[in-house]
Order: sequence, then C-alpha cells, then structure tokens
Amino acid sequence: MSRINAISLDTATDATRPVLEGVKKKIGFLPNLFATLAQAPVALETYVQASAILGKTSLSAKEKEAVYLATSQVNGCDYCLAAHTLFAGKAGLSAEDIVAARQGELNAYATLARQLTESRGHLNDEQIAAARAAGINDVKIIEVIALVAVQTLTNYLNNTALTDIDFPAIA
Repeated sequence: MSRINAISLDTATDATRPVLEGVKKKIGFLPNLFATLAQAPVALETYVQASAILGKTSLSAKEKEAVYLATSQVNGCDYCLAAHTLFAGKAGLSAEDIVAARQGELNAYATLARQLTESRGHLNDEQIAAARAAGINDVKIIEVIALVAVQTLTNYLNNTALTDIDFPAIA
C-alpha cells in the first residue's frame, strides 16, 4: 500500500489537472507516479518539463531506456523497472536486452549509468576513458548524467512513497 496518496484527475488542482491530463493523453492512462508527484505541483512540473527536455538528447530511445533501466536497478525501484521494461520493449529492446541493461551490461550507456548511480557520480579516470573509448563523448556523458539524475528523482519518490505499480509485472 502506498505511503503517499495519488491524486485523481477529479481531485487535482487547477495547476496540476492540465499536466495530468496531458500525461494521460500521451501514455494512454494516468500512471500512479504522476498522480503521486501531483501532491507537490512544483515537483510534478519539474519532472514533466525535465523529461520533455531530455527527450531531445542525442541518445536513441534504446540508449535512454538502457540508462533508465540500469539506474532503476541500482536504486531498487520496482515501479520504474516495470514501467521502463514496458517502454524499453516498445523502443525495440528484447527481453534479453532488458535484463542486460538492468545489469549495466547491454551497452556503454547502461554501463555508464550503472557506474554513475553506484558511485553517486564519483567516476574514476578509467571509467571515463572506457566510456569515451566506446564512443560516448563529453556531450553524451553529460546527457547520461542528466538522465540518471531525473530517473533518480522518480526512483526515490517511488521507493519512499511505495507507489502502487500500475504497469505490467516483471520477473
């Protein structure tokens, strides 16, 4: 049972209702993550805006999903693992790819995200060199850091709130 109540569209404020309606239209339903974030309108708006902006990174959808899965695995967020397993499949990752991404082994982006999350950003010279050798330039390193940061926001919220998972269950 969730420790922070989700807000329904009926009880949303005038400030949060349009944002929640937009999420529902885009995804097809209103995920509990967004309904929980709506308790703090500034946090909801921050997350929605940051996600939209980060949609413009130079990373492909598959690379972004690898980052989200690796980060969520390290942070132990079952909600985001369920959500991003669904989204990763839609982006073209196979079941095996998803497992590899969760372990930080799918590609250099998953590896970098796992290392960043585990070390809280304290990478060593060898890790940076390995990312660069794999073709991740400084722009992409910074974009991965931004993706990890925003994903960590939702991971921490879901872990704290015990957000009810409303995505298909994963193994």
